[in-house]
Amino acid sequence: MHNDKPAAFKGLIITALLLFVMSYGIVMWTNAKFASHSAAPAGAAKH
Repeated sequence: MHNDKPAAFKGLIITALLLFVMSYGIVMWTNAKFASHSAAPAGAAKH
């Protein structure tokens, strides 16, 4: 019987790291995109 536990844990760890990196990248990208929106003119209406 073949033991796949090491490969399964390696895949789990790599997938968790990749998901974290992608999520962090999306948050940073979104924050950068909307950073200019926070500097609205004084007379602008807030939603």
